[in-house]
Amino acid sequence: MTLVGLFLVGFLSMVSSVHGQGWINAHATFYGGGDASGTMGGACGYGNLYSEGYGTNTAALSTALFNNGLSCGSCYEIKCVNDGKWCLPGSIVITATNFCPPNNALPNNAGGWCNPPLHHFDLSQPVFQHIAQYRAGIVPVSYRRVPCRRRGGIRFTINGHSYFNLVLITNVGGAGDVHAVAIKGSRTGWQSMSRNWGQNWQSNTYLNGQSLSFKVTTSDGHTIVSYNCVPAHWSFGQTFSGAQFR
Repeated sequence: MTLVGLFLVGFLSMVSSVHGQGWINAHATFYGGGDASGTMGGACGYGNLYSEGYGTNTAALSTALFNNGLSCGSCYEIKCVNDGKWCLPGSIVITATNFCPPNNALPNNAGGWCNPPLHHFDLSQPVFQHIAQYRAGIVPVSYRRVPCRRRGGIRFTINGHSYFNLVLITNVGGAGDVHAVAIKGSRTGWQSMSRNWGQNWQSNTYLNGQSLSFKVTTSDGHTIVSYNCVPAHWSFGQTFSGAQFR
C-alpha cells in the first residue's frame, strides 16, 4: 500500500471513530462520591465541571486513552456488557475530563485498572450507576467515540498575566478534543499557541487592550474560527464565548 493510501486509511478510521462507528471493549469503575464532588478539577484543567457545562457525565481516562491530555473534551458512548449480574440496560455519553493514573504496584486485573495498555474509564459515580449497580465496583463495557453535543459557543477563559496568556478552552462540540489553537490580536497576525497542560493553551505575546480571535482545530481535522469574540477591554479571569462546531 502506498504512503498516501496508508494516510487515507488512518484518516478515515479516525473520522469514522469520532462519528461513532465500531464498539471497543474496555472496563469501567467509578470515583468522586455520590454527588461527584470528587471529580471536580482534574488533569484537563476544567475546574468546576458544573459551571463548565459537563455536569456528572464525565470520566477519567486510562493512559492508553488519555493521550497525554490531548483526549480532554472527547466524548464516548459507553454501555455495560457481558455481566448479567451487575449490568443495567442502556448507554451513557460522557466527556473525558480527567486522567486515571496507572498503579504499577498492582496487577492489571486486580487494582491496576488504568495501567497501560488497558482501555479503562473511571466514571463519576452518578453516571456509572446509570449502566451498572453500585456494588459491582468494576464492570466490562463497550465504548465508541461519538460527536460532542454542546449548548452555546466554545468558551475561552483567559488566565495568566501580560506576556503569559493561558487560555482554557471548554465546551467544544464536534470531536471535542482540541489539538491545535491559534490566536490573533487586533494588532497582530495569527500566532500558534502551545498546549501548556490539559486544555490550557499558552501565548507569550503581549495582547492587552486588543480584541482577540481564536482558531480551534480538533482531532478530526476540522477548524472553526471565532473572530473578535473577546473585546478589547478584556481582563484576566474572564470567560468569553465564540463560534461552535456543528
